[in-house]
Amino acid sequence: GLPLIAIPGVEADDVIGTLAMQASEAGLFTVISTGDKDMAQLVGDNVILVNTMSETIYDREGVIKKFEVAPEQMIDYLSLIGDSVDNIPGVEKVGPKTAVKWLQTYGSLDQIVAHANEITGKVGENLRQALGALPMYKELIKIKTDVPLAQHPSELTRAPQDIAKLQEMFTYLEFRNWLRQLSDGQPVTAKATSINKTTHHIVTDQKEFAEWIGKLEQTPVFAFDTETTSIDYMDAQLVGVSFAIEPGHGVYVPVGHDYEGAPPQLDRDYVLQSFKPLLENSHQIKISHNLKYDKEILANYGINLIGNNFDTMLASYVLNSVGSRHNMDALALEHLSKQTITYEDVAGKGAKQVTFNLVALDKAGEYAAEDADITMQLYKEFAPRLIAMPSLHAVFSNIEMPLVPVLAYMERRGVLIDVAALNKQSVELGTELQRLEQAAYLLAGEEFNLGSPKQLQEILFTKLKLPIIERTPTGQPSTGEPVLQELAQAYELPKLILEHRTLSKLKSTYTDKLPLQVNARTGRVHTSYHQAVTATGRLSSSDPNLQNIPTRSASGKKIRAAFIAPPGYKLVSADYSQIELRIMAHLSGDETLLKFFAQNLDIHRATAAEVFCVTPDDVSEEERRHAKAINFGLIYGMSAFGLAKQIGADRAVAEHYIETYFKRFPGVRAFMDATRKVANEQGYVETLFGRRLYLPDIKSSKMML
Repeated sequence: GLPLIAIPGVEADDVIGTLAMQASEAGLFTVISTGDKDMAQLVGDNVILVNTMSETIYDREGVIKKFEVAPEQMIDYLSLIGDSVDNIPGVEKVGPKTAVKWLQTYGSLDQIVAHANEITGKVGENLRQALGALPMYKELIKIKTDVPLAQHPSELTRAPQDIAKLQEMFTYLEFRNWLRQLSDGQPVTAKATSINKTTHHIVTDQKEFAEWIGKLEQTPVFAFDTETTSIDYMDAQLVGVSFAIEPGHGVYVPVGHDYEGAPPQLDRDYVLQSFKPLLENSHQIKISHNLKYDKEILANYGINLIGNNFDTMLASYVLNSVGSRHNMDALALEHLSKQTITYEDVAGKGAKQVTFNLVALDKAGEYAAEDADITMQLYKEFAPRLIAMPSLHAVFSNIEMPLVPVLAYMERRGVLIDVAALNKQSVELGTELQRLEQAAYLLAGEEFNLGSPKQLQEILFTKLKLPIIERTPTGQPSTGEPVLQELAQAYELPKLILEHRTLSKLKSTYTDKLPLQVNARTGRVHTSYHQAVTATGRLSSSDPNLQNIPTRSASGKKIRAAFIAPPGYKLVSADYSQIELRIMAHLSGDETLLKFFAQNLDIHRATAAEVFCVTPDDVSEEERRHAKAINFGLIYGMSAFGLAKQIGADRAVAEHYIETYFKRFPGVRAFMDATRKVANEQGYVETLFGRRLYLPDIKSSKMML
């Protein structure tokens, strides 16, 4: 809604000057946001300057304090000292001190010119030489205040013309305070599903609770949320349950607030037994945000959450895995233009944060009821969008939601580890780390902290004068892993450092930590599997991350060996055979690739035969290894430079291999080219099942992006 004024052939300074003069004459107060000292000539009773970069304000007194001349003397001052920005030279050798002295003595440039013969020395001589140019300097520096304008300042309203667009912009830019101000007293968005304020209700009366249970029994869809003492699903205690039937209203039923002076609450077992038939009803739709966690908590109390359920977190993820974070606060802001009450708002931050059972009931009720309400509103937003996109709806309904109970079962089942074996390995790793440290000290000629990049930098590049391969953004020699790996090919110390880093990480992340993560009740380690984290639809794992246990080193294999089966059972490892290449053969339809799989050939040996123009029987192990690098590398977009580095060949040789590969497998190249084209046109790519990966940076002007 802000007007834009642009007048051809007129400088912005002159438009600003004219507006400021007209506004001042009309008694309007004007703020000019600028860092340009030229503008100081406009300062008056109704005009001030604000330099937002230095956070300084210049009124009349501010100008005098800064320049030692008054605003009305600024044109004369700048004419004398010059202005390099506007290419005005001024009087040679006359700086601010001389100009101020002259203006304080004579009052104005006209009077300085009139008394030019009285000024002695070199500066007086320079002044007299500049007398012919000074009127021109003065004219150039003077800001015009009489430009013809189509609008008077009083007509320049700042009321927003398009509230919905402004809200969308504030939401995208996360201007939360402005969004809250804009939302005050009016609907926050044009979307019908968004409701500005959640009305909340706290239920502590048995009769009233029974009435709400009756209402829930009659509704086909309701949102619910659990409030607990911990994010650890195995040990968390239920503190309360919230639910929403209609957008805009949430109900909280507290059962475990036990702080001193907490009001009486309903019995936890009674509340859960009342909810159990609803949560185990397969005909009702239960909506939750991160439903797997709620399912785990309910399982702790013997309730099996089943039915045609809907997880708003997974719905957001399926709709756009890279669009935003998928937590409730972020989604409420993005899709509902609503600033939610955060957990920190009610429980505090950092060391002072309390568990939910210690949060005051009125605060807890407002927070918990809003969670259920927001979940309902997000459902109203996401469900129609999924239905409108059948392929994404299928991913959500046939893959993501059915996976929730499977993952929940896996998490609760947990994994068994050999704690004694890990403890023993920790001791062994500690001994080996000490040996590596002593060896490193010997090579360096002094003791230093191997984990300190600064000390390592000093040893490698200042003391030992090793070649600097790469620098950090601040210009310091890098000690990153790729750099150390390159140096390790020729020098012993970087090789020791890398080995030390690897073993140190194994010790701290696995052998020391895993035994501490064994649950006291089950005797097993329980990870959390995340469906809504990676951009591509792959699962991730945390606390602990069980998808990253190393395999290649002897130490890594020992850690894997510590994952055991109980007596009478075995662990079975299963893997797909060449799955990426099979998918490429299917998607590209390349005849040669399809033939290889149909004949059940060794795919890498067969590829090597094609690329190196030999019979399969004559393919060497090195050629097979190179073909494997080509097969997997090209699928993932590896360049000739990358391939050359991986197989230890010249770049021209790698380029020849790639060219030969695509000649032998033209369907693969055609598919890859077509995929890039489609990605560029529509902004996303799809899997066989229709999962989308949006690529927001594909049209960026920055080549790296």
